[in-house]
Amino acid sequence: MVTIFSSSSAALSCPTVSLSNGLNIPILGLGTSHNGGYSHEAVLYALRECGVRHIDTAKRYGCEEALGKAMADSGVPREELWLTTKLWPGDYGYQSAKQACRASCARLGVDYLDLYLMHWPDCMVPGLSNSEIRAETWRALEDLCDEGLCRAIGVSNFLVRHLNELKDIGGTVPHVNQVEFHPFQQPMELVEYCQKENIVFEGYCPLAKGQALTHPLILQLAQKYGRNASQICIRWSIQNGVVTIPKSTKPERIRENCQVFGFRLDDSDMASLSVLHDGRHVSWDPTHVE
Repeated sequence: MVTIFSSSSAALSCPTVSLSNGLNIPILGLGTSHNGGYSHEAVLYALRECGVRHIDTAKRYGCEEALGKAMADSGVPREELWLTTKLWPGDYGYQSAKQACRASCARLGVDYLDLYLMHWPDCMVPGLSNSEIRAETWRALEDLCDEGLCRAIGVSNFLVRHLNELKDIGGTVPHVNQVEFHPFQQPMELVEYCQKENIVFEGYCPLAKGQALTHPLILQLAQKYGRNASQICIRWSIQNGVVTIPKSTKPERIRENCQVFGFRLDDSDMASLSVLHDGRHVSWDPTHVE
């Protein structure tokens, strides 16, 4: 069962979620992305001024090297940070996955990753099935964990059938599954599966790429609680027990996104937001990935 408790870190009064291996991941982090989704100044601001200690990135985003410089420039000790990056499907396979992990560490300027994720269930390795490549790649991540290069390992955008497949081959159960999660995309069957299997559910795109910020109910709740729409969405995600990683390149937005621990949504308002699910994806849709 996922347990949530307060962090002892003086940086940001941010709760943490316990992984199945005993590590604790901050429930709120800062996401990065490609196509203008990275700002050196914003990362420095998040680390220095807001006390953010959880940063999420990926090889795919092309900003690992820049992020490594920002972490070094921030002056925050490495041991205070929770750093996640992701393995791109083009690097799936046993040897290539291990090489890609080491390359990500080199670009980030770190000796280890706190969390390493398989980025997508579909594979880009010709001649073998997705299931064969996922299994082979997962064995590589398990070995990287045993070697100490990764403190925790997991997957991203995996559905129940993909997770069951990994479960059937035995070995380590993913510590985390990172999936799109916002008021319009609430995959509760997947959330419940992860809870049952002791896989921490992590959500990206909590603001639905801005689509949630103009919804009348969310605006109404923002007025009720004296907050803004993004804070309502992030607070709703966190109260669902979801590790939440909003993205922003604007310091003022990052500060606002961190100010979500001084209030709590009523049960009735949580229930009202739960009915906004309409199944839309604002990012990748893994539904048809075999």
